[in-house]
Amino acid sequence: MIRVEAVEKRYGSFQAVQPLDLHVRAGEVFGFLGPNGAGKTTTIRMLSGVLMPTSGRILIDGVDIRQDPVGSKRKVGYIPDRPYLYDKLTAREFLRFVGGMYQVPEGELEARSELLLAEHDLGHRADELIEAYSHGMKQRLVLAAALLHEPPVLIVDEPMVGLDPHGARRIKERLRQLAAQGRCVFMSTHSLDVAQEVCDRIGILYGGRLVALGTVDELLSGSQSKDLEEVFLTITEEESQAAGLPLTGPQSLQGRA
Repeated sequence: MIRVEAVEKRYGSFQAVQPLDLHVRAGEVFGFLGPNGAGKTTTIRMLSGVLMPTSGRILIDGVDIRQDPVGSKRKVGYIPDRPYLYDKLTAREFLRFVGGMYQVPEGELEARSELLLAEHDLGHRADELIEAYSHGMKQRLVLAAALLHEPPVLIVDEPMVGLDPHGARRIKERLRQLAAQGRCVFMSTHSLDVAQEVCDRIGILYGGRLVALGTVDELLSGSQSKDLEEVFLTITEEESQAAGLPLTGPQSLQGRA
């Protein structure tokens, strides 16, 4: 579903992403981990078509993002780390607005909206202004909006931020359901326990390079610890020492990475 081939991203003399090769399959929840400044958000923005790579090729469900940027975006549901909602709209109005942007046929838009509102437990409050929603409700609405055009690929940046345990459990269960339906879920997170619980495979990025890739069991197999956090810290500390770099990367460039 997602194929990344020798992708690089440079900002002037600074290289945010080194040559990156990656294949994420249908029916898979893929966790993308790394310290601040590692290049995760830059990579996600390229996958979603917000940024174009400096070099290399990205295919989303077979569509090249450079050759067909609009077509590739239709294949993706994208939830950034700080999604924007129009607080003066109701949930139903917001979904109608998003559906219009993706040109969801009018005859299908209402039915899809009602189904997604019900699936995310928002149907009973669909006509309330979004400004009255809790953080967890807003997160569920953003997820519903990302799925409205029925994309085969869902890209999520930090989906659990600010959620209470009940809200986090809902989102985790929903991501697993989507993978079970045959979709590809690409998730960046700092919550290593969430990654260990939810993800089929995990990639660890450091200094713009993919330094580890495998299932949770594969990543844990070379360590005495059974805790992904310990393995993550060990890998990134070793990379930091080898490169002579701070773990968080250049402070002035964190916003770009």
